[in-house]
Amino acid sequence: MSRHFIQASTRREMLAQCSAGFGMLALAGLLSEEQAAAAGVYKNPLAPRPPMFPARAKRVIYLFMHGGPSQVDTFDPKPMLTRDSGKPLPFAKPRVQFAQTGNLLKSPWEFKKYGQSGLEVSDLFPYVGAMADDLCVIRSMYGSNPAHGGALLAMHTGSDTFVRPSMGSWITYGLGTENQNLPGFVTICPTLGHGGVQNWSSAFLPASYQGTPIGNASIKAKDAQINYIKNPEVGAATQRMQIDMLQSMNAEQLHHFGHDAQLEGRIESFELAYRMQTEAPSLMDISDESKATLDLYGVNEDHTDNFGRQCLLARRFSEKGVRFVQVTHSYKWDQHGDLRNGHSNNAHEVDKPIAGLLKDLKARGLLKDTLVLWGGEFGRTPTAQGNDGRDHNPHGFSVWMAGGGVKGGTTYGATDDYGYYATENKMHIHDLHATMLHLMGIDHKKLTYRYGGRDYRLTDVAGEVAHPIIV
Repeated sequence: MSRHFIQASTRREMLAQCSAGFGMLALAGLLSEEQAAAAGVYKNPLAPRPPMFPARAKRVIYLFMHGGPSQVDTFDPKPMLTRDSGKPLPFAKPRVQFAQTGNLLKSPWEFKKYGQSGLEVSDLFPYVGAMADDLCVIRSMYGSNPAHGGALLAMHTGSDTFVRPSMGSWITYGLGTENQNLPGFVTICPTLGHGGVQNWSSAFLPASYQGTPIGNASIKAKDAQINYIKNPEVGAATQRMQIDMLQSMNAEQLHHFGHDAQLEGRIESFELAYRMQTEAPSLMDISDESKATLDLYGVNEDHTDNFGRQCLLARRFSEKGVRFVQVTHSYKWDQHGDLRNGHSNNAHEVDKPIAGLLKDLKARGLLKDTLVLWGGEFGRTPTAQGNDGRDHNPHGFSVWMAGGGVKGGTTYGATDDYGYYATENKMHIHDLHATMLHLMGIDHKKLTYRYGGRDYRLTDVAGEVAHPIIV
């Protein structure tokens, strides 16, 4: 018998020494049905569950552009901005601004019509533009927070002021996941700033729905790993004995003291970590992909390798049944100055990988039931900051969706003639979340969790589904 097993004489020592090497533990089976219901856990928290009504999408890939891409330079062409560049904005700026800006600044890039739909896309995104007939561009997004931290939290969790579960956690809570050897929610190279872990946290939802990070934004994608995915010192048989002892010790504790959410959540994470050892390492190894596929994503090319690897991993995890995968391009889109070079370099890094992802999903028959979402936490002002920059603008910006039941080759909503404010079919962040949940077969008003004496939901007390964008 291993010395690791013999020396772990207390539960605390056992938890400290076992690291990721824990096997199956039927936590809910240790509780009475009443306790399980009160704890908000299922007998298998990640077991797949049917949607509330027929779903158009089974999974989500979220391509997050940290920093705030400019809508008037990417997916929202504004001829009057070009015409009146250098003139003052002919209407009032927001009462609260992140910083002062000057006169109107035209886009340095031309817009071109793509595909049969004639969807207009900036020269920044020629590869994504070629996929225009699959895109539904929402040009009327708006939020309320002009600061990165609050805006990131709002986009990810629905709240810019309080700690709330992320949308990936909500979706996994509602639907479970299709592969019990993998997390339901994976975030690849996420940012550690501007809310950090709160952007993929399960908050007061059971810990099983927490996002699992693969590396972080400071680590190159080729070096990113899932922490503690292997236990090099303890084999499966010893891990099984450790779990058997933990089962009996925790059953006794639960019998005497009742529900312990922190302990239960930790045990559930160990349970999943044990199962992940059988499947996650091979998914992280992209050496089995063909050269044609690697080229499609721009892997091994100087500018596109890092984001290309992230997008390829997103496809691999989604294909294996992970419910929600986030890919983050961080933190590069915050061009208060040097707009031309900054946005050009950023788009060069992500354009080919994103188009490659869409093509690959489509070729594999996955795009039809995979909802792909692209966007940042807000947009940029059409007025200039300095000579070549734009300030934060949450009042009108663009995101796009593809696959998963949305109408491709279309636009929804509009901003004013200069791209400052959302004016037509305005879509608040709560509306975006409500629409995403609807596409997943979930009524956003009914996906609730009772905490602190009230029922919470991703969309708080607001949110309307944008039915016109749905097939």
